[in-house]
This record gives sequence, C-alpha cells and structure tokens, in this order.
Amino acid sequence: MVGLNHVTGLRCVRCSSTCALSEAAYTCPACGGNLQVEYDYDAIRRAWNRAALADDPDHSIWRYASLYPLATRIDSPPIGWTPLFPVPRLGERLGLRSLWIKDDGRNPSASFKDRASAIALLRARETGHDLVTGASTGNAGSSTALLAAALGMRARSFIPRTAPRAKVAQLLAFGAEVLAVEGNYDQAFDLCLAATERFGWYNRSTGYNPFTREGKKSVSFEICEQLDWHVPDLLVVPVGDGNIISGVWKGFEEFHRLGFIDRLPRLLAVQAEHSAAVVHALEGDGTIVPVPGETVADSIAVSTPRDGEAAVQAVRASGGFGVTVSDDEILAAITEVAQGAAVFGEPAGVTPFAGLKRAVEQDRIDPGWTIVLLVTGSGLKDVASVMKVAGEPRTIPPDAEALNDLLK
Repeated sequence: MVGLNHVTGLRCVRCSSTCALSEAAYTCPACGGNLQVEYDYDAIRRAWNRAALADDPDHSIWRYASLYPLATRIDSPPIGWTPLFPVPRLGERLGLRSLWIKDDGRNPSASFKDRASAIALLRARETGHDLVTGASTGNAGSSTALLAAALGMRARSFIPRTAPRAKVAQLLAFGAEVLAVEGNYDQAFDLCLAATERFGWYNRSTGYNPFTREGKKSVSFEICEQLDWHVPDLLVVPVGDGNIISGVWKGFEEFHRLGFIDRLPRLLAVQAEHSAAVVHALEGDGTIVPVPGETVADSIAVSTPRDGEAAVQAVRASGGFGVTVSDDEILAAITEVAQGAAVFGEPAGVTPFAGLKRAVEQDRIDPGWTIVLLVTGSGLKDVASVMKVAGEPRTIPPDAEALNDLLK
C-alpha cells in the first residue's frame, strides 16, 4: 500500500496550523515552525494491520511503506531492521532487569541517519530534484551521499571543518561534493540554508526538512515488532537537533493510533552537558535557548536544536525526562558498551548508556522496567575519539624472549 495516498497534509509543531503537502516544502507558511506529515489513520487501519505485517517477507524500512509520504521506494541498499537484543551483563552493572540495545550502526552507512535520508531523497526525486544538499556533522552527510549514489542523484554537503575524518572519507567515497565550513555545525546549517534559498537545491537538513522525521520513526515500528508487540517502558535516545527523538515518538504514536500497540513508552533524552538546549528547556519553561554546543560527541554537538520544539513536546508527552552527561562520561561509555554488550558505538551512539547511568544514580529508573538504548552510529565513524579512552597497543619486537619478559 502506498502511503502517499493517505497523506492528509502537514501540521506545524509550533502553531498547529495545517497545509497541503503541495503548499510547503520545508517549514510552516504561517509561522515558520517545523512541520510534520499527517495521515488518514482510519483509512490506513482499514487496509493494514499486524497480520499483514506478519505476512510481509520484507525486513527493511519499506515494510512500513503505508506510513511514508512516498509513491516509490528503493530496495538497495537494504535499510533498517537493525538488530535489537538483550544485554544482560550491561544491565546487571546498573541493577536493571531488562536492558536492550537497538544497534543502528548496522545500517549501510553505519548510522541511524540512513532511515531519514532514504525518505528525504526519494521525496526529492519525486518532486523533480536531482541535487540534494544538507548541513551535517558527518553522519547525515555520509548517509545522504550513500543514498544519492544509490539513486543516481548528486549530493552536496556542508560540514564543519572539524568533522571526523572517517565521516569525511565516506562522503567523498560516495561521490558527494563536500564543503568544509570554517565554523561549527550551526554555521554550516545557516550557510546551507542560504545556499538552498539562493540556488533552489533540495535541502535534506535535519530539523528543517519534515520528511527526515518520517524516516526516523521507522525505528519505533521495528522495536514494537522485535519485542513481539511489548512496548518498552523506557527508550533512551541521544539528542542533538532533536529530530531523532521527535521521530521516535511519532512512530510510537502512529502505531498506537492504528491500534498496533496498547500503550506508549517514556522517553529519556540524553545530551552532552555543554550541548543541552533541549534538556534545559525540559527543565524550564520549554523555550529553546542557544548553548555553546561543544562536545566530543560531534553528532549531537548543536548550539540551537533545529527540531528542539518537537523534541520537548515529545519527551513531555511521553511522561519522560532529560539528563546531561560530561564528555568524560561519554568517552567512558564507549568501552563500557563495547566490553559489556559487544557493541562498538561512536561517542553520540553510546551517550544513551552514559545518560541511563546518570538517571539510575539519580534514582529515576525503576529496575524492573524494560529499557531500550538506541545506539545511533558505529565507533568506526570516529576512531580518534575511541582511541582517547581505549588506549594504545603495547609494542614488542618479534622475539619470543621479549614476549616472555613482557608477560612476566
């Protein structure tokens, strides 16, 4: 079933006004707020149910095509249906009964962002664009480049000059034109936005393009199915721009509206302490105020979260909360997750574990909850940060006696 047939329009997360899909490319015509896609859920419910899902042999994001605003799909590379598995040893360290990891570093570009790029780039193609641009700290850009290569489109990415080399290498290998900006992510974002307005390129930037959220919500659909329709009590999500956590919430809400699940999870938003505009808003009056945006976890290093309003709404609607963690805690989580769960995550990817530890210390977690950590990217994305905490190998000559002396 094609989801585009059931799209009813776009709704603004700020002023709640609605418009047709054809009336806005990116933001709300009335107030400039971010938009999200709305569907005729009654019509979808009549044509699609859990039994239909159970009979679907396609284990990728496209098994949920009924809930995407698209007329087409792309079958290669396969995206989504990443593994969700229990990590009891890691849970025992925190005194938790049921801890799980959803490892989205297994996607084709080794990042969660492939989910968003697939939907956004297909939307670009369906609306007649052949060049896609976007601002990125690296993961969204490399994901865009990968999907552009798969679709025969062009990609042009704006990244901070300090982006990790592994991510830059991916961008270039997939054929993207890379513009390294002498500034931070927020400055790259603003420059990309200005370029889009001047040259008419399709802008895939997170927290600006409403179709990225449509891809990100697919992770929630998968979690519901992979847990045999038992909704987790808590989902722990790293937060930068806020688009992932708002997408996660939209996914659970939509399955709830369709009657696929009977309750909703709480959300725990985790941010680095100097890049915590969303958590500060949650702890205050809900207003997003810019912060320094500095952290070793480049994927969540954001001064002004572009989807912050939707992120705050999502966490509050879920009955959840937010915590902040230091860069030292984030780096320590790399080896803790690797050695306790055999999952190799980049700094932003393991930030949820650092945040969960902090929440346990604050006595805000029920040990009996079923908890899912969303690991959003592979450690191979940022080897330099990993080596800061993993250390260096010991060097020895190729001599058995030298080995014997070393082992003594």
